[in-house]
Amino acid sequence: MPSPTDHYAALGVPRDASTEDVKKAYRKLARQLHPDVNPDAGEKFKEVSAAYEVLSNPDKRRVYDATGSSSGPGGFGGGAGFGGAGQPFDLGDLFGTFFGGGGAARGPVPRQQPGQDALIRLEVDLADAVFGAEREITVDTAVVCPTCDGGCAQPGTQVRTCDVCHGQGQVQRAARSLLGQVLTTSPCPACGGYGTTIPSPCNECAGDGRVRRRRTMTMRVPAGVDTGTRIQLSGKGEVGPGGGPAGDLYVEVVQRPHDLFTRRGEDLHATLGVPMTAAALGTVLEMETLDGAREVEVRPGTQPAEVITLRGLGASRLRSGGRGDLHVHVDVQVPKGLDEEQTELLRQLARLRGEERPEGRLAPASGGVFSRLKRGFAGR
Repeated sequence: MPSPTDHYAALGVPRDASTEDVKKAYRKLARQLHPDVNPDAGEKFKEVSAAYEVLSNPDKRRVYDATGSSSGPGGFGGGAGFGGAGQPFDLGDLFGTFFGGGGAARGPVPRQQPGQDALIRLEVDLADAVFGAEREITVDTAVVCPTCDGGCAQPGTQVRTCDVCHGQGQVQRAARSLLGQVLTTSPCPACGGYGTTIPSPCNECAGDGRVRRRRTMTMRVPAGVDTGTRIQLSGKGEVGPGGGPAGDLYVEVVQRPHDLFTRRGEDLHATLGVPMTAAALGTVLEMETLDGAREVEVRPGTQPAEVITLRGLGASRLRSGGRGDLHVHVDVQVPKGLDEEQTELLRQLARLRGEERPEGRLAPASGGVFSRLKRGFAGR
């Protein structure tokens, strides 16, 4: 059996072993030698545990390598027990070894914590969604307390080191168990784990370092947004406890319906009324678009529900650039309330075209008005 003072031999690792190698070796041996598993290996388990205590601590390991002894300037114990001869061991460290964690948390919890993200909705007009715009938004959120500037204490006072845990944020309690005397670590009940107390909390924020306020800010709505698009504003969310860094603000866009245009993806759709005579003879009409007045050429013989496409007058593409198209759906308008002269002219036209007594014929399913309507809207 190796000498109890030879910690490297006790763990079966070379002298240049890394801290991770030491941890792996101890974990393997601890599973084999733990008293609950191997009641006859109590002394060996203590020896292995003592070796791990020294070699897993960089300061203790340096002293041991220099002096060959577990007792050095640091004043820590030898290999007789988990925390030195007759000393209790930290149960948190043991659990951390078995289950792969880092043991009990060390050090106080900072009062300053990151803030949460926030989400609001913004309604925009179609023109703003197509071209982009600057908009003012108002949000109720948490901001840094203006009185204490996030320090949590009343101005002129300071936080104080906790008298119970002395700034550690944790307390240890010794208890007896089947393994002997063990230490349990828990957050300090006096300071809540912060390591400090606030004798005089700020009157405005009650020691939280933040208050709720209504903020108004200006944001840019990118061209091409649509209903459901979310815009991220970094650092514009809620300030965290203790005046911690703010989270992000997400603005979800809702596009209002337009009186004349319907949007489908990157394309816009509109309906243009065309007189029957203009549809038959052909003409050029002027119509309003989001880009101003534009001329629309109606070719002779244009049929109801035909679609005239105006390239590049649709919605902007959010990420790839460019714009979609404006699709103009023709609504051929049949005149009503004809006078005698107009009626006679139409009768003459019907005679010339042999349509005085027309026979109704069903149009092929692929070429009727309803099919053209369906094709016009399909995929838009």
